[in-house]
Amino acid sequence: MTTRVIVADDQPLMRSALAMSLAPESDIEVIGEAVDGRQAVELAEALRPDVLVMDIRMPGLDGIAATRQLQRTTNPQPPRILIITTFDLDEYVVEALRAGASGFVLKDATSEQLVHAVRVIAAGDALLDPGVTRRLLDRYARLLPFSGTDPLPGSVTPRERAVLLLVAKGLSNGAIGRALHLAESSVKTHVGHLLAKLGQQDRVQLVIYAYETGLVQATGSLPGPA
Repeated sequence: MTTRVIVADDQPLMRSALAMSLAPESDIEVIGEAVDGRQAVELAEALRPDVLVMDIRMPGLDGIAATRQLQRTTNPQPPRILIITTFDLDEYVVEALRAGASGFVLKDATSEQLVHAVRVIAAGDALLDPGVTRRLLDRYARLLPFSGTDPLPGSVTPRERAVLLLVAKGLSNGAIGRALHLAESSVKTHVGHLLAKLGQQDRVQLVIYAYETGLVQATGSLPGPA
């Protein structure tokens, strides 16, 4: 199945480079290019791509605002959004992830890395570099007070809690399975249950939830009952 992609960047050379990196792939079709967030939203609503590759910093409507707007779209299924950023500790990345982006890559990523990111996002997974994401969220979490109460609803089981804590650390399903002595398919099932119970759309949003509620703190401690 072909993944339909729109590329949005206000810099013509970067926009062309992104499109040219994706165009040769037989399973990816670049169906549009946008010069800013506003045009990205308009094209996404008209063409309904599977993935929107979008620069985070653009004049007018930036990548964060565009992401947020697309999550409120009237279309049945908003596109998966891959954020492109210059800096691996860009504070705006956290805001983009909170707004609903499914991951991010740096502008100096190779063509192979970009193609891989688009495929991962299109498949419904999230793209998180554990080290970079952890540093980003640790910086962000220092601004959030911890209430001291258990942030998880009672419907979340102890096993699901354990899975969530490892998801928040950026571990893959395979790594979580090894850590908890579970089959990878069981981990995937637990993640699915967490998404439904916590009302989150994907793995990235689970990570954000864990930080915003204080389940994981900037110090790396894991408060709350075991």
